[in-house]
Order: sequence, then C-alpha cells, then structure tokens
Amino acid sequence: MHETFTLFILYFTSFFTLINPLGAMPVFMTMTQSLSDQERHKTARNACITAFIVLVVFALTGQLLFRFFNISVNGFRIVGGIIFFIMGYDMLNARISRLKIKKKDVKQYAEDVAVTPLGIPILAGPGSITNSIVLMEDSHTISAKFVLFISIFLVLLIAYILLVSAGRLTKMIGETGNKVLMKLMGLIVMVIAVEFFISGIKPVLRDIFMIG
Repeated sequence: MHETFTLFILYFTSFFTLINPLGAMPVFMTMTQSLSDQERHKTARNACITAFIVLVVFALTGQLLFRFFNISVNGFRIVGGIIFFIMGYDMLNARISRLKIKKKDVKQYAEDVAVTPLGIPILAGPGSITNSIVLMEDSHTISAKFVLFISIFLVLLIAYILLVSAGRLTKMIGETGNKVLMKLMGLIVMVIAVEFFISGIKPVLRDIFMIG
C-alpha cells in the first residue's frame, strides 16, 4: 500500500508539473472570453477529455505509433513550438479579443479550440505525452498502470475546475484587464514557444551534424 501511494505521488506530481493547469488558465480565458458560461464550461470539459484520451492512447500505444509513423518526441516539440508562437503572436496583437463570433458559429468555435490548442498541445503537450509513454513502460504491474491512469484523470479534473473558475476572473478584471492580460500572456506564450522549438530542434541538429 505504501509503495502504491508513493507511486501515485510520483506520477501525480510529474503530470501536474508537465500539464500545468495554472499555466493553461490565461490562454483559456482569452480564447473563451466571448463565450457564454455554459459554452465556456463545455469547452473546458471537452479540452480535458481530449487531453485525457490523447495521454491514455499514447500511454498504451505511444512507442508503436512512433515507430509506425517514424516520428519522434522532438517533432512534437517543434510543431508545438510553432503552434504556440503563432497563438502567442495573435494574443500579443490582441487579435483574439477582436474576434467576433456569430451565434451560429459559437458551437463550432468552442469545439475547435477545445481540441486545438487547449486539448493539444496546451494540456496534452510533448512533455506530458512523453511522460505518459515513459511511465507506462516503467509500470510493470496492473496496479501501477491503474495508478498511472488515475493520476492523469485527477490532474485533468483539477485542470477542469481551474479552467471553469477562470471565467469568474475574466469578469472581475473587465475588458481592459483582459486585453492587458492577453498581451502579457501572449509574450509569455511566445517565450515558451521558443523554448519548445529549441528543445526540439537541438537534438535533431546534433544528430545531423554527427551523421555529417
């Protein structure tokens, strides 16, 4: 029992750090500020469900998928960095805040942002995907695998609660506060994007020069 609890703490803390639900809040706030509370809650739920499915699928079939498509985690980091950079640039220029969504398009918009970029790569990013694959390989017993899935579920449940509560903060700081926050977070997201891209491209360049 003690070993299982220790394993749970290890798995839970690693996923919480890599998924970083607190870091996802500002992006969620800026991308859903034009939605109603009901649509915002639904978007948060769908984003967390998407992330859960992605992490579980990669945990179960990650190595097989990587070998089959001949892709690497570094590729995920590079693509994630590019997506983050474009999103951060739009946030920095306050383009998201000027986006007017027609009523008939609200449902489609909420579903789209729930999958990308909220579900992937913000919640289920390269780090958490890699973590799920590695920890699955290290989980040699059924109970250890169960602990892994429970850890992912609990972290994303916390992420859902935090994202839902982010709506109240949006209302509190008002439109001006939202614009300032969006520009600030846009800058931070762009910095994160550069770090993602560099961490992905460095091993690739190293391999190229070693081969050369």
